[in-house]
Amino acid sequence: MPLKPLSPPKPQRVIPILAADDSSAVVSLYQSDSKIYARSVSGWFNYWRWAMVWATQLVFYGLPWLSMNDRQAMLFDLGARRFYIFNLVLYPQDLIYLTGLLVISALSLFLFTAVAGRLWCGYTCPQTVYTEIFMWVERKIEGDRIARMRLDKTPWGTAKLARKSAKHAVWIAIGLWTGFTFVGYFTPIRELATEVLAFSLGPWELFWVLFYGFATYGNAGWMREQVCKYMCPYARFQSAMFDRDTLIVTYDAARGEGRGSRPRSDTPAEYHAKGLGDCIDCGLCVQVCPTGIEIRKGLQYECISCSACIDVCDGVMEKMHYPPGLIRNSTQNGVDQKLTRAAMFKRVLRPRVLLYTAVLAAVTAGLLWSLLTRSSFRVDVVRDRGAMARVVGQGQIENIYRLQIMNATEQGQRYVLAVNGIAGAQIVSDSQVMVDAAGSRWVPVRVQIPPNAAAAGSHPITFVISTQDAPRDAVIEKSVFLVPR
Repeated sequence: MPLKPLSPPKPQRVIPILAADDSSAVVSLYQSDSKIYARSVSGWFNYWRWAMVWATQLVFYGLPWLSMNDRQAMLFDLGARRFYIFNLVLYPQDLIYLTGLLVISALSLFLFTAVAGRLWCGYTCPQTVYTEIFMWVERKIEGDRIARMRLDKTPWGTAKLARKSAKHAVWIAIGLWTGFTFVGYFTPIRELATEVLAFSLGPWELFWVLFYGFATYGNAGWMREQVCKYMCPYARFQSAMFDRDTLIVTYDAARGEGRGSRPRSDTPAEYHAKGLGDCIDCGLCVQVCPTGIEIRKGLQYECISCSACIDVCDGVMEKMHYPPGLIRNSTQNGVDQKLTRAAMFKRVLRPRVLLYTAVLAAVTAGLLWSLLTRSSFRVDVVRDRGAMARVVGQGQIENIYRLQIMNATEQGQRYVLAVNGIAGAQIVSDSQVMVDAAGSRWVPVRVQIPPNAAAAGSHPITFVISTQDAPRDAVIEKSVFLVPR
C-alpha cells in the first residue's frame, strides 16, 4: 500500500524570546495552513454525494426556465412586489409565510443534526456542492492529487499557464452562469438572457450577476474548506445539537490501533502478534478529506460528514481482505459500547429528537393549513389623513378611506364593497371594483352616516369585501369612523 507522502514544512512567523539564562527560545506567532490537495474517491457515499449535486443543480438551474400561466413558474418580482411560486401569488403582506419557511428550515436542520450530524454540510450545502463541482473540473484539467502537487511545484511555463488558465476559465464560466441563474429568479430569465446577448444589462442586474458569480468562484475555487472551518457559523454551534447518540463519522480506535504497515499476506493473528491493529496507516483517509482533517483523532468540528474517508477506507480494507467499517457512520455510544446498528437506531427516539419532530410537524402543519385556507385576495384599509371627518349635504357625516385590494389569483376579479358597524352607514362612492389578474389597486372609499346616528368620537366599523362570483369568499377589515363634536 502507498505510504502517505510527507507534507512540505509549514511556513512560520517566529520571534526570539530571551530566557532567564540569556538563551533564546523560538515561539511561533503564526502558522499558515498548507494547501489541501483532496484525492478523488469512489464508493457508496461518493455516489450519493454526486446524486445530490445533480439533484440540487437541476432544480437551481432548471427552475427559472419553467413556465406556468404564461409567466415564469417561480419569480420573485421585487419591482412589482409580487412573488410567483407556481400557482401561488404572494405579496409583501404575506411575509409570514417566509417566516414560517425559515422556521421550518431551522427546525429541520436542528432535527437532522441531532439525528445524523452534519449531513446537510456533507451533501447539500451550496458550499459543498460547488466545491465538488470545481474540484471535478480541477481534476479533469490538472489531474488527480499527485499530478496537481507536481504541477504547483513546477516553474511557470507554457504548459502550466495553459492548464491553470483553462481551469480558471471554466471556474469563472460556472460562476457567471450561477450568478445569471440567481438573478433570473428576480428578473424574468428569458428577458435577462436577451439583455445579456444584447449587452444591455441594467446596473443592478450586472452587479448581482458579477457579485454572485465572484462569490461562487471565490468560495468554491479558492477558499473551499476555509469557508466551512472559519466562516460558517454552523460549524461553531453544531456541538450544542450533538450528543453521544448522534450519528457521526467515527474511527474504531479499538480495532484500528496500533497503526502500521504490514505485508498483505499477514493473517490477523500475525499482525496482532506484532501489536498492530487493522489500520495500515496509509493516510488515504486524510488525503481524500476536503477539509484536510485527521478523522483518527476523533470528532472534530471541521468534519462535514461527507464520508469520503469511509469510502476510501472500505476500499483499503477490501484490498487487505479485512472486514469493512474501520471508519464508519456510527455514534460515540455505538463505538464505545460496541452497539449493533439496530441498538443504535433504537436510541434515535430520544427526548430532543421527539421535541424537534413535534415542533417541526406542528409548524409545518400550521403553514400548510394557512396556505390551503388563505383567501384569494387581501385588503389593507388606510384612513385618509387629509380629511379626518366632515359634514356634507343634508348633515351627513363623511369619512374617507383608501382600500388596497390585492388580487392573488391569475384572473381578473370584480369585488363588492360594504360597510357595517354603525346604523345607516353606507358607501357613497363606487361599491364595485375591478382588479386585474395578480394585480393590486388603491381605491378611495367615502363612507357616510346619517346625522345623529352616532355620538361624537371614534366608533369601530368593518369593511366587508367579497368577490362578485363568490360572495362567501369575503375579507373583513376593521377601521374606525370619526364623528366630529
